[in-house]
Amino acid sequence: MERFYPLCAWVCDSCLLVQLDEFETPDQIFSDYLYFASYSTSWLEHCRRYVEQVTDRFRLNSASQVIEIASNDGYLLQYFVERSVPVLGIEPAANVAEVARSRGIPTRCFFLGAETAQALRSEGLSADLLVCNNVIAHVPNPLSFVRGLSTLLKSSGVITLEFPHLMQLMLHRQFDTIYHEHFSYFSLLSLEALFGRFGLRVFDVEELPTHGGSLRVYAAHREDEAHETGPRVQRLRDAETKMGLGDRAAYGSFAESVKDVKCDLLEFLIRARREKKRVAGYGAPAKGNTLLNYCGVGRELLPYTVDLSPHKQGLFLPGTHIPIFAPDKLLDDRPDFVLILPWNLRAEICEQMRAVRDWGGKFVVPIPSLEVF
Repeated sequence: MERFYPLCAWVCDSCLLVQLDEFETPDQIFSDYLYFASYSTSWLEHCRRYVEQVTDRFRLNSASQVIEIASNDGYLLQYFVERSVPVLGIEPAANVAEVARSRGIPTRCFFLGAETAQALRSEGLSADLLVCNNVIAHVPNPLSFVRGLSTLLKSSGVITLEFPHLMQLMLHRQFDTIYHEHFSYFSLLSLEALFGRFGLRVFDVEELPTHGGSLRVYAAHREDEAHETGPRVQRLRDAETKMGLGDRAAYGSFAESVKDVKCDLLEFLIRARREKKRVAGYGAPAKGNTLLNYCGVGRELLPYTVDLSPHKQGLFLPGTHIPIFAPDKLLDDRPDFVLILPWNLRAEICEQMRAVRDWGGKFVVPIPSLEVF
């Protein structure tokens, strides 16, 4: 029997962390993982710029140690290697870690927590820069994880984290970014509360366009006075407080707001079918599964989707059983509409698939509101 799990986000009364119940273990979710970061050119460029920026800002060199948590296939660490900065990747998915090693990126295969961080420290390993891109949301036990970060960080070291910003998720109705791989959903306010428990202090923050609106947070040990807290931290605290993220009542209206997204998408797909228009999908991201299953979209409305990653081609989307093909199928089939499921990559996908315009095809994105262009 195919398994389905409840998907409900809860808000903590005291620290206002938004978190899911744990229905499946991290080992089950991440042991054989199908997401390889190197298949997105825009994400690679984002990472290249990040490496350039932090290398200069924190004066990293051949005597420094960079450790990335959830380092995937070496997509980011490769740019430090090009600059002769020593690196270590920590990646729990064995199949993905092996790809990184084949590319010359030293990679350990385990989940970071308080115990594994202490084991690394006992080996003499510690970080001048700890990189945590889109990983803290995937951690079922954030207390152990952040304790591990604090343990692994040198006394003068810096942590950078990137994660989807809860404020943007709520403002732009990005409910599809809520799925079982993401256990937690952070605001700056809730992250600071968590970090403060383990002697870590946020000293800077950047708002990024990635993943529909993310934060890049810079943190250090509380007693490290070399990194003065910048004005962007207080400005974002104020913005989150003004939106009501410091008060539980603000979270209650979110569920109602996503119902319009569901109705609009269904109305579009049903109308297209009745008008004999053909719709195909682009992408097989985790967020697409939340969207399609919540909206009740099956193969009668979306016969197939395509994805650039060969690791996903030939498989089916869970729940909906929509088949996944290589992008060439779009060129052969010439659908009237292409529904972009990873809408955060819309610019990259429209450029890659610009041939869709040649036969009069149009692109569709469902979030924050339905757009046909």
